Amino acid sequence: MCGRFTQYTPKKQIAEVFNLDPGGLFDLSPRYNIAPTQQVAAVGQTKDGRRKLAMLRWGLIPSWAREMPGGAKTFNARAETLQQRPTFRDALGLRRCLVIADGFYEWGKDKTPVYFYDSMGKPMAFAGLWDSWKSGEGKTINSCAIITTEANGLVKPVHDRMPAVLYPAEYGWWLDRDGTDAGELGKLLRPYQASLMKAHPVSKRVNDVRNDGEVCAAPLNLPLIT
Repeated sequence: MCGRFTQYTPKKQIAEVFNLDPGGLFDLSPRYNIAPTQQVAAVGQTKDGRRKLAMLRWGLIPSWAREMPGGAKTFNARAETLQQRPTFRDALGLRRCLVIADGFYEWGKDKTPVYFYDSMGKPMAFAGLWDSWKSGEGKTINSCAIITTEANGLVKPVHDRMPAVLYPAEYGWWLDRDGTDAGELGKLLRPYQASLMKAHPVSKRVNDVRNDGEVCAAPLNLPLIT
Protein backbone atom coordinates (compact mmCIF):
# COMPACT_ATOMS: atom_id res chain seq x y z
CA MET A 1 0.00 0.00 0.00
CA CYS A 2 0.96 3.65 -0.02
CA GLY A 3 -0.31 5.71 2.88
CA ARG A 4 2.13 8.61 2.98
CA PHE A 5 4.32 10.33 0.41
CA THR A 6 6.14 13.57 -0.41
CA GLN A 7 5.89 16.30 -3.05
CA TYR A 8 8.59 18.97 -2.94
CA THR A 9 10.10 19.31 -6.43
CA PRO A 10 9.90 22.97 -7.66
CA LYS A 11 7.33 23.66 -10.35
CA LYS A 12 9.97 24.52 -12.97
CA GLN A 13 11.46 21.05 -12.71
CA ILE A 14 8.00 19.48 -12.68
CA ALA A 15 7.27 21.25 -15.97
CA GLU A 16 10.44 19.81 -17.50
CA VAL A 17 9.93 16.25 -16.25
CA PHE A 18 6.25 16.02 -17.18
CA ASN A 19 6.32 18.15 -20.33
CA LEU A 20 4.02 20.86 -18.99
CA ASP A 21 3.68 24.49 -20.02
CA PRO A 22 5.52 26.32 -17.20
CA GLY A 23 3.42 29.40 -17.78
CA GLY A 24 0.27 27.55 -16.83
CA LEU A 25 1.55 26.11 -13.54
CA PHE A 26 0.58 27.23 -10.07
CA ASP A 27 2.87 27.33 -7.06
CA LEU A 28 3.23 24.15 -5.04
CA SER A 29 4.27 24.25 -1.39
CA PRO A 30 6.83 21.57 -0.43
CA ARG A 31 5.14 18.77 1.50
CA TYR A 32 6.80 15.90 3.32
CA ASN A 33 3.92 13.99 4.92
CA ILE A 34 0.94 13.79 2.58
CA ALA A 35 -1.92 11.61 3.86
CA PRO A 36 -5.22 10.31 2.43
CA THR A 37 -8.05 12.87 1.99
CA GLN A 38 -5.51 15.67 1.48
CA GLN A 39 -4.96 17.47 -1.83
CA VAL A 40 -2.21 16.12 -4.10
CA ALA A 41 -0.66 17.38 -7.34
CA ALA A 42 -1.29 15.21 -10.40
CA VAL A 43 -0.86 15.41 -14.17
CA GLY A 44 -3.73 14.58 -16.50
CA GLN A 45 -4.40 14.93 -20.21
CA THR A 46 -7.14 17.00 -21.80
CA LYS A 47 -9.28 15.83 -24.71
CA ASP A 48 -7.09 17.80 -27.12
CA GLY A 49 -3.94 16.04 -25.90
CA ARG A 50 -2.48 18.73 -23.63
CA ARG A 51 -1.06 17.78 -20.26
CA LYS A 52 -2.43 19.67 -17.30
CA LEU A 53 -1.45 19.95 -13.63
CA ALA A 54 -4.31 19.72 -11.13
CA MET A 55 -4.92 19.31 -7.43
CA LEU A 56 -6.97 16.23 -6.53
CA ARG A 57 -8.35 14.87 -3.27
CA TRP A 58 -6.47 11.69 -2.38
CA GLY A 59 -9.20 9.08 -2.01
CA LEU A 60 -11.21 8.41 -5.16
CA ILE A 61 -14.94 9.19 -5.15
CA PRO A 62 -16.67 7.59 -8.17
CA SER A 63 -19.00 9.89 -10.07
CA TRP A 64 -21.95 7.56 -9.41
CA ALA A 65 -21.52 7.48 -5.61
CA ARG A 66 -24.58 8.65 -3.67
CA GLU A 67 -22.41 10.03 -0.90
CA MET A 68 -18.75 10.71 -0.28
CA PRO A 69 -17.06 7.57 1.06
CA GLY A 70 -14.17 7.62 3.47
CA GLY A 71 -10.90 8.28 1.65
CA ALA A 72 -9.22 5.47 3.60
CA LYS A 73 -11.22 2.95 1.55
CA THR A 74 -10.27 4.24 -1.88
CA PHE A 75 -6.89 5.95 -1.66
CA ASN A 76 -5.13 2.87 -3.06
CA ALA A 77 -6.22 0.61 -5.92
CA ARG A 78 -4.64 -2.82 -6.37
CA ALA A 79 -3.35 -3.31 -9.91
CA GLU A 80 -4.47 -6.94 -9.93
CA THR A 81 -8.16 -6.17 -9.31
CA LEU A 82 -8.76 -2.86 -11.10
CA GLN A 83 -11.16 -4.35 -13.63
CA GLN A 84 -13.12 -6.15 -10.93
CA ARG A 85 -13.82 -3.10 -8.80
CA PRO A 86 -16.59 -0.79 -10.12
CA THR A 87 -15.00 2.10 -8.21
CA PHE A 88 -11.87 1.88 -10.37
CA ARG A 89 -12.91 0.06 -13.57
CA ASP A 90 -14.41 3.02 -15.45
CA ALA A 91 -11.60 5.34 -14.39
CA LEU A 92 -9.02 2.88 -15.72
CA GLY A 93 -10.51 3.18 -19.20
CA LEU A 94 -11.11 6.93 -19.28
CA ARG A 95 -9.51 8.85 -16.41
CA ARG A 96 -5.87 8.08 -15.73
CA CYS A 97 -3.34 10.45 -14.19
CA LEU A 98 0.23 10.69 -12.92
CA VAL A 99 0.46 11.47 -9.22
CA ILE A 100 3.69 13.41 -8.68
CA ALA A 101 5.88 12.16 -5.84
CA ASP A 102 9.42 12.60 -4.61
CA GLY A 103 9.24 9.53 -2.41
CA PHE A 104 6.96 7.42 -0.22
CA TYR A 105 6.96 5.87 3.23
CA GLU A 106 6.31 2.30 4.32
CA TRP A 107 6.32 0.71 7.76
CA GLY A 108 8.00 -2.59 8.58
CA LYS A 109 7.26 -5.15 11.29
CA ASP A 110 9.17 -3.12 13.87
CA LYS A 111 6.96 -0.09 13.03
CA THR A 112 9.95 2.00 11.96
CA PRO A 113 8.97 4.09 8.90
CA VAL A 114 11.26 3.87 5.88
CA TYR A 115 11.48 6.48 3.12
CA PHE A 116 11.89 5.26 -0.49
CA TYR A 117 12.91 7.63 -3.29
CA ASP A 118 14.57 7.91 -6.70
CA SER A 119 18.30 7.21 -6.56
CA MET A 120 19.03 10.33 -8.66
CA GLY A 121 16.75 12.58 -6.64
CA LYS A 122 14.26 13.02 -9.47
CA PRO A 123 10.48 13.19 -9.04
CA MET A 124 8.57 10.00 -9.70
CA ALA A 125 5.14 9.39 -11.20
CA PHE A 126 2.70 7.04 -9.49
CA ALA A 127 0.10 5.53 -11.80
CA GLY A 128 -3.19 7.05 -10.71
CA LEU A 129 -6.91 7.11 -11.49
CA TRP A 130 -9.20 10.10 -11.06
CA ASP A 131 -12.89 10.92 -11.10
CA SER A 132 -15.19 13.89 -10.62
CA TRP A 133 -18.10 13.73 -8.15
CA LYS A 134 -20.90 16.18 -7.42
CA SER A 135 -22.66 16.40 -4.08
CA GLY A 136 -26.39 16.93 -3.71
CA GLU A 137 -25.63 20.61 -3.15
CA GLY A 138 -23.82 20.83 -6.48
CA LYS A 139 -20.28 20.91 -5.07
CA THR A 140 -17.72 19.23 -7.36
CA ILE A 141 -14.84 17.21 -5.91
CA ASN A 142 -12.08 15.90 -8.17
CA SER A 143 -10.32 12.97 -6.54
CA CYS A 144 -7.79 10.24 -7.23
CA ALA A 145 -6.40 6.88 -6.16
CA ILE A 146 -2.83 5.61 -6.39
CA ILE A 147 -2.40 2.19 -7.96
CA THR A 148 -0.27 -0.29 -6.04
CA THR A 149 1.57 -3.41 -7.16
CA GLU A 150 3.87 -6.05 -5.72
CA ALA A 151 6.96 -4.71 -3.97
CA ASN A 152 10.36 -4.77 -5.65
CA GLY A 153 13.49 -6.16 -3.99
CA LEU A 154 14.23 -2.93 -2.11
CA VAL A 155 10.75 -2.42 -0.67
CA LYS A 156 9.84 -6.07 -0.01
CA PRO A 157 11.82 -6.46 3.24
CA VAL A 158 9.68 -3.64 4.64
CA HIS A 159 6.30 -4.13 2.93
CA ASP A 160 4.83 -6.45 0.30
CA ARG A 161 3.18 -3.64 -1.70
CA MET A 162 4.40 -0.39 -3.30
CA PRO A 163 3.03 2.31 -5.62
CA ALA A 164 3.08 1.45 -9.32
CA VAL A 165 5.84 3.82 -10.44
CA LEU A 166 5.94 4.56 -14.17
CA TYR A 167 9.06 5.20 -16.25
CA PRO A 168 9.23 8.54 -18.13
CA ALA A 169 8.86 6.81 -21.50
CA GLU A 170 5.51 5.42 -20.28
CA TYR A 171 3.90 8.70 -19.20
CA GLY A 172 2.33 9.37 -22.60
CA TRP A 173 1.09 5.81 -22.90
CA TRP A 174 -0.60 5.95 -19.50
CA LEU A 175 -2.22 9.35 -20.12
CA ASP A 176 -3.40 8.58 -23.67
CA ARG A 177 -7.20 8.82 -23.74
CA ASP A 178 -7.56 6.93 -27.04
CA GLY A 179 -6.68 3.47 -28.25
CA THR A 180 -5.20 1.93 -25.10
CA ASP A 181 -6.96 -1.16 -23.72
CA ALA A 182 -6.87 -2.37 -20.14
CA GLY A 183 -4.70 -5.37 -21.01
CA GLU A 184 -1.98 -3.18 -22.47
CA LEU A 185 -2.16 -0.75 -19.55
CA GLY A 186 -1.77 -3.62 -17.13
CA LYS A 187 1.72 -4.26 -18.47
CA LEU A 188 2.83 -0.93 -17.01
CA LEU A 189 1.66 -1.78 -13.50
CA ARG A 190 4.59 -3.84 -12.24
CA PRO A 191 7.31 -3.34 -9.63
CA TYR A 192 9.68 -0.48 -10.39
CA GLN A 193 13.35 -1.37 -10.85
CA ALA A 194 14.90 -1.57 -7.39
CA SER A 195 18.33 -0.39 -8.58
CA LEU A 196 16.81 2.98 -9.49
CA MET A 197 15.72 3.64 -5.91
CA LYS A 198 17.26 4.28 -2.50
CA ALA A 199 15.81 4.13 1.00
CA HIS A 200 16.55 5.03 4.61
CA PRO A 201 14.76 4.81 7.97
CA VAL A 202 13.11 7.99 9.24
CA SER A 203 11.70 9.05 12.59
CA LYS A 204 8.22 8.16 13.78
CA ARG A 205 7.40 11.85 13.48
CA VAL A 206 5.89 10.97 10.10
CA ASN A 207 3.27 8.81 11.87
CA ASP A 208 1.38 11.96 12.86
CA VAL A 209 -0.28 13.66 9.86
CA ARG A 210 0.02 17.00 11.65
CA ASN A 211 3.80 16.91 11.24
CA ASP A 212 5.43 18.21 8.07
CA GLY A 213 8.75 19.62 6.91
CA GLU A 214 12.05 18.15 5.72
CA VAL A 215 12.66 16.51 9.07
CA CYS A 216 9.95 13.94 8.22
CA ALA A 217 12.09 12.50 5.42
CA ALA A 218 15.47 13.00 7.10
CA PRO A 219 17.49 9.81 7.67
CA LEU A 220 17.86 8.34 11.14
CA ASN A 221 21.24 7.28 12.45
CA LEU A 222 20.51 3.66 11.52
CA PRO A 223 21.99 1.38 8.83
CA LEU A 224 20.88 2.54 5.41
CA ILE A 225 18.85 0.33 3.10
CA THR A 226 20.54 0.00 -0.29
